[in-house]
Amino acid sequence: MSGTDELYPPAQYGWGWILLAIGILALIAGIAWLVVVLTRPRRSLAFAAAPVPQPLLTADAATALRQEYLGAIAQIEADYRAGTSDARRANLDLSRVVRGFVNEYSGIEAPVLALDDLVRMGVHPALIDAIGRNYYPSIFRRTAPVDPLVGAEAARQVVTTWY
Repeated sequence: MSGTDELYPPAQYGWGWILLAIGILALIAGIAWLVVVLTRPRRSLAFAAAPVPQPLLTADAATALRQEYLGAIAQIEADYRAGTSDARRANLDLSRVVRGFVNEYSGIEAPVLALDDLVRMGVHPALIDAIGRNYYPSIFRRTAPVDPLVGAEAARQVVTTWY
């Protein structure tokens, strides 16, 4: 042991080292915050995924929708009579129009559902009859297609009698 009883204080760091340590800690905290912010899902996506309720059709809107689709049916029928469309194509177009009407009127995804799915759902019998008797045999069978004029009348029946 030395002959002196004096205590020496510990060596002090300079201010530069303390500021450097604080700067590094601030940089690490900033990078962590940036990673969290950039990897979080955006809130607007969560709100956009919420289902939007469809407004109910008023009598005027339903009438206008019916008139629009009856006009499309008349156009398909006129194209067939003029010879610009063959029977198979006319029945395919009628099927698309009828299914589109059902989708717009009631929200049932008729354009993507098969006949069996529509039957299971218990939709209006006029739609089942039109698809089963006119459109499916004309579109999918190799036999002669059903007369599109009969299919047009079935399409009108669906549009005018749908709920």
